Order: sequence, then structure tokens, then C-alpha cells
Amino acid sequence: MAFSLPLSAFAQAASEPAAASAPAAPAATEAPAAAAPAVSTEAVENPYGLKALWTQGDFVAHSTLVIMAIMSMGSWYVIFTKLFEQRVMLKSARESADAFWKANSVKAGVGTLTEGSAFHYIATQGIKASDHHEGTMVEAIDKHTWIGMSIDRAVGSVQSRLTDGLAVLATVGSTAPFVGLFGTVWGIYNALVKIGISGQASIDKVAGPVGEALIMTAIGLFVAVPAVMGYNWLIRRNKTVMDQTRSFAADLHNVLLSGKR
Repeated sequence: MAFSLPLSAFAQAASEPAAASAPAAPAATEAPAAAAPAVSTEAVENPYGLKALWTQGDFVAHSTLVIMAIMSMGSWYVIFTKLFEQRVMLKSARESADAFWKANSVKAGVGTLTEGSAFHYIATQGIKASDHHEGTMVEAIDKHTWIGMSIDRAVGSVQSRLTDGLAVLATVGSTAPFVGLFGTVWGIYNALVKIGISGQASIDKVAGPVGEALIMTAIGLFVAVPAVMGYNWLIRRNKTVMDQTRSFAADLHNVLLSGKR
């Protein structure tokens, strides 16, 4: 009995470290994570865009925007109409090469040209000058000079018609940036006045009005660049068209002088 108590106590003490070193029981299964809240996206309207420029602008700002819109529409109208006219003249040049010079006479060749075209007009004027030279006061002018003058005048009329409207492109291209700059200066002036009255010069008070004013300069450049590029492009195309027109007129002149009408 005396030895049983120490032995039992010793056995109990030896069993406690073993129990401590035993692996812990698996933790209870954690609860599923809560679902993430849905993120809502809301479109924020730009308070300093074109809409704000129009709604908050005064009479001068509105007038500047309208003027630049008219200039832009006018320049695009000229570009498209001139391209159409040049296309018609190039088509007439091909027709004259295919049919006019294969006809038996100049009068028969005129019938192959499209009525109202530039080449039809030049040929008609050449025939009139050749037919109505004798018996009139212009008889004092030799026939060679008279026919040449008549055809040159017809070519000059065609060239004048081709260049109509190009002055609009040149004007828009040279003045639109300054119109936009005027709108910018006026907008910055009004912005500074409003800032001075409010007494707040923080970045949010300055950036909006000044940014709106700078849009005017961008619009001016947007109007001017197509006008300048269209002007240069049409000038190059006009040169090609007029070279073909003058070649046709020179050949017609020589044929009429030969007497084959």
C-alpha cells in the first residue's frame, strides 16, 4: 500500500505529457464567408465639358461657337462640291480622249461630249469663233489669233469656276484659330471675374472655367486644319485638271486652224 500511491501518481504524471503532445482535435468547420456586396457603377457627368460651356457661356461665347460651326460647315461644303466638280472634269477628259478625237469632225466630236461639261463648252466656243470670223468687225484680227483668244477665254472661265470657293477655305484656315483664341481669352476673363467675386482661388474653382475656355482654342484648330488641308489638296487636283484642259484646248485650236470643223 505504501508503494502503490507513489506508483499511481508517477503513472498519472507520465500520462499528462503524452496527452499534451497529442494533436489537437480538428477545429470546427468555419462558416462560409459572407458574399461580397455588389459594386454599383454610376456614370458621373463631366461638369466642365461642351455642355457646360454652352449652358454657362454668355452671348459672346455662344456667338463664337456659332461662327466656328458655320465656318466648319462652309469649308466642308466647299471641299465636297469641288471634289465633285473635279471628278466630273476628269471624266470629261477621259471621254474626250476616247470619243472626241475619233470623230470625223469637230462638230461631230462635240456631240460625244457631255453637254454642260467644261470640254463641251471649250469646243463650242472654238467652233463659234471659227464660224463667225468672216464678215464681222473681228475680221481685222487674223483667224489664228481670234480662235486662240476665244479658246483661251473659255479655258480661263473654266479655271475661274474651278477656283471658286477656294478663298473660303483659305479664309477659314487662316482665321479660325484666332476666332477660337478670342473665345478662350473671353472665357478666361469671365472665369477670373467669377473667381474674384467669389473670393475662392482653389484648384477646383480655377480648373473648370479655364478648361472650358481652352476648349474654344481646340475647336478653332479643329475647324482650321481640315480647311487648310482641303485647300492644298484641291489646289493640287486643280493643277492636274487644268493641265488636261489646256492640252485639249491646244489640240482643238490646231484642228480648227486646219479647217476641219
